[in-house]
Formats: sequence, C-alpha cells, structure tokens
Amino acid sequence: MPTKAKNKDTKSKNEDLPLTEEALMEEDEEPQVTIEDLPGVGPATAEKLREAGFDELLALAVMAPADLAEQAELGEAVSSKIIQAAKKMANIGGFVSGEALLSRRREVQKLTAKVQSIDDLLGGGFETQSLVEVYGEFGSGKTQIGHQLAVNCTMPLEEGGFDGDIFYIDTEDTFRPERITQMARGHGLDPDQVLGRIHVARAYNSAHQMLLVDEIKKMSKNFNVKLIIVDSLPSHFRAEFIGRGMLATRQQKLNRHLKDLKQLADVNNALVLVTNQVHSKPDAMWGDPTKPIGGHILAHASTFRLYLRKAKGGRRIARLVDSPNLPDGECVYQVTEEGLRD
Repeated sequence: MPTKAKNKDTKSKNEDLPLTEEALMEEDEEPQVTIEDLPGVGPATAEKLREAGFDELLALAVMAPADLAEQAELGEAVSSKIIQAAKKMANIGGFVSGEALLSRRREVQKLTAKVQSIDDLLGGGFETQSLVEVYGEFGSGKTQIGHQLAVNCTMPLEEGGFDGDIFYIDTEDTFRPERITQMARGHGLDPDQVLGRIHVARAYNSAHQMLLVDEIKKMSKNFNVKLIIVDSLPSHFRAEFIGRGMLATRQQKLNRHLKDLKQLADVNNALVLVTNQVHSKPDAMWGDPTKPIGGHILAHASTFRLYLRKAKGGRRIARLVDSPNLPDGECVYQVTEEGLRD
C-alpha cells in the first residue's frame, strides 16, 4: 500500500511539471513517411521510383498505373498497388472540410510582377499551385511576362520572389539571356546569378516537350523548383496534328501534358506559366474575333487566364478572363528596356 501511494504522489508531481519546448516538439513531431514505407516497395523498386523522379508519396498518389509503369519500368499491377498504398498513406483519398482547405491555402505563395497594376489585378501576384495561361497576338508581350517572372522568381521571399529555380521550356526559340540581363539590372540584381537559376531546354517536337516535363520531375529533387514556363504551349501540337481527323489525338495529348504540368505545380508548390497562341474567327459578328488555341481542354485546365493586347503609346493591356476567386478586370502597363513597368 505505501508503495502504491508513493507512485501516486510521483505521478501527480510529474503531471504538475511544465513540459519543456523539446518535449512539446517531440510530441508534435510525426515520423517522416517515405516511399520505402509503402507495402511491397523494396530497395530495388524504391531505386527505380527515385530514378524516375518519384521521391514523395503525393507524386505517386496522383499517377495513373499505366503511366507509372511506363516511367518507372514496373508492371502495371505492381504500379496500381503502389499508387493505392500511396493514396492511403498520403491521406488524399477522402473529403476534407472547407476549414481544412482554407488552412491548406495558406501554403500558397504569390510571385510579384513588380508591376502594381498587374499584381492588383491578380489579387497580389501570380499564385503557386496554379496554371496561368497568357495568350494574345504576336508582339503582345507574352514572352516578356515569362522573362520578367523568371527574373522575379529568383528574388528573396521578402521582396515578393520565391528564391527558387526556374525551368523554361522553349518551343519557338524565343528565350533570350540578353533580355534576362536587362531585366535583372533593372531591379538591381546580378545577371549572372539570375541566369544561373534559370534552366532552359529547347523542345523540338510535342513528344520532346512532354518528355521535358518528366525531366523536371527528376531534377526537382536537386533543385528548388518554383516556376515552370512553357513558351508557347500549343506550338508543336498545332503544327503536328493537322486537320479535324487529328483533333481528338491532339487534344488528348495536350490534356495529358497539362495534367503533368499541374501535378508539378501541386507537388512542388510551384507556379506554371504557359503562353498560348491565338486565331481569328472570321465569322464573328460582334466582339473581339481573337480566340485562344487549345479549345475547352486548355480553358478548363487553366486556373487563371490573361489576355494581352497592344494599346497606343507602347502600352499593353492585360485582361483577366478567368479566375476561380477574382473578378474579371483589366490593367495597363508598359514594356521598357528594363522590363515591365506601370
């Protein structure tokens, strides 16, 4: 009996002791779950997954079995089991409350354009975890926005940047390091340091363009991927899949490409910016006959759509055509030698 009383006293004393900061951290810390913890994933399979660029559970959970089998050189049945297990362990299969989603939205970062009118139009800047489509006629400034955001992405977080790396898929040979140098100097940045964080690849056809997205996935384990630019998105698809007979095939491939890009944005908490070409509708009786390429597939895949057009005096007009949470609107800015300005 005395022993029991002593234990009771000891317990009550321990309960009264304040928890140290380390003890609180130990309680809150959850063990890090890796791909090796998935059922049926041994060292050899884990190595194949990592070589294919799948380092995180979320990256596996959002894959289709056939796609994972092809990229990681695994059987489709094995891939299906791995994906199902990743979905359970990543806890993405069920419904979540709006409150939980609001909390998750706090992870979203915004990249400033360093142009007050554009930032105001977009509610503070270009959002991560989103796919932003910029379309307009030739000379409207689509590539200029891509170059400017690439420069701004290297800036520190406190200055509205992401302090991250940029991957630029160039389909029309429009990337110019000289322009990056001008824009970097316009904001007082070291051009060599900025260019060192921009990784450019020239895509020679649609298959190569899609393959480059897989390369970014693999490289994301060594780089802080925060901005992916495709300039322009439909160029190769439009040239290779000609006529109504090829329309379904083109749209299917384009849809797959867009899903891969959106997955990159979600997994890396990054921003994807794609530029798009336009065509004119001669049968339009009223309104602007200029329409973006890509049809409904691209329209539905884009989180934000910006329509650019020229104005008098060297000015440009950006119109927010579509957004999940912002009203339509327009802003005016100009393209100078030092970059985009109000």
